[in-house]
Amino acid sequence: MKTKTGRYSGYIRPFSYLIDLIIINVLAYYVFFFHDNQVFYSFCISIAWFAIAIYLGFYEVYRYTKVIAILNCALKQGILFSLFCLGLELFYSDFFFQKRVVFFVFLALFFVLLFKLSIYYFLRKFRVLYGGNSRSVVLLGNHKNINPLKNFFTENPDYGYNLVKIFTLESQKKEKIDNCLSFVYDSDIDEIYCAMADLSDSQINDIVDFADNNLKTLKFIPDQKQILSLNAKYEYYDYIPVISLRNILLDETINKVIKRIFDLVFSTVIILGLLSWLVPIMAIIIKLDSRGPVFFIQKRNGLNYKEFNCFKFRSMKLNDKADIDLASKNDVRITKVGKFIRKTSIDELPQFFNVFMGTMSVVGPRPHMVSVTNLYAMQVDKFMVRHFIKPGITGLAQTKGFRGEVETDEDIINRVKYDIFYIENWSILLDIEIIFKTIINIMKGDEKAY
Repeated sequence: MKTKTGRYSGYIRPFSYLIDLIIINVLAYYVFFFHDNQVFYSFCISIAWFAIAIYLGFYEVYRYTKVIAILNCALKQGILFSLFCLGLELFYSDFFFQKRVVFFVFLALFFVLLFKLSIYYFLRKFRVLYGGNSRSVVLLGNHKNINPLKNFFTENPDYGYNLVKIFTLESQKKEKIDNCLSFVYDSDIDEIYCAMADLSDSQINDIVDFADNNLKTLKFIPDQKQILSLNAKYEYYDYIPVISLRNILLDETINKVIKRIFDLVFSTVIILGLLSWLVPIMAIIIKLDSRGPVFFIQKRNGLNYKEFNCFKFRSMKLNDKADIDLASKNDVRITKVGKFIRKTSIDELPQFFNVFMGTMSVVGPRPHMVSVTNLYAMQVDKFMVRHFIKPGITGLAQTKGFRGEVETDEDIINRVKYDIFYIENWSILLDIEIIFKTIINIMKGDEKAY
């Protein structure tokens, strides 16, 4: 039995290869004429482009791929391709055309990315207007576990998932599973989505066997605990497979260097351009408003659970519970000036000194004070994973609405979930996206900023 991928889906990627090849060679041959042996030069850059693309997965773009992931991959593609072109230029003529080479790579990447994103958004529009390039899917599981994906499929037709039927497993589980598989077989369904928590190991094995034998795409929906632990890294010691529980991208030296350079540049700009004149002004305002120091220094847990001094502008009156009780809405300890600087997040700005000194990053999981960290570590599953990387001034969880006071268990559970996603999916473009979203949230006003 053959799965359907849409009438012309199989031609999209080869068409992309062809267009990109045309863009690169037209620019190299007609716009930036570098050398007499142009055929050999075009051959070299074409091979290099596709070799780098295969290595990075540049053409591995799916209907669920995020734009930020496309941009991140394009940035890496551009850097590696430009290094190859510069190296090739050195072989030809000692960097005689180095400026033109850089401009050529920039222009080529711009047009390739423009075409790539045009196809991406065209397909999303095409799926909505004409129902083409779609995948028929079924859901299998209890309502609680499949509802989020059900809502995603029904509310986002531009992704091209046509939800045909739902099989709930609250009762008569074996019969429902058999009905589901029969329906998939008879109706020529493309993909099956199953809630793992609602199935036994033997039932999962049966469904896997069915999918393999009938050429069906099978995907599983993990529960809350599973979603925090499924990002495994597979390695081989000789021929022995070994699974590393987490693939932490910031453990790689090159990524550490990139993030540290970004943190140093960003914090230096803020310290020299903003804090150099803001600190004296804030010192006067805070001193006039209430008795006490300008800065509030608190012990917090950072990288590898080590304690560090976190700097903030003081926003509370001096009190004995500053290191014990979190601030709450209408907290009487907050001063008049404190209400304003907390609402606008100005009180967090001194943490750029922490970033400059290396105890924090601009973006990362928000650090908690020591007493609260110890409490959450005992109560919240996977909480300690947050300490595999440096804490940040802002983070993915904060941009998703999980900042400030923890009012319910869901607040801290979701905060941990987003923090772990960030740790396992870090990129410099994701950092930039989070920074922009943080700025937008501050300008709009965050209801949990108090």
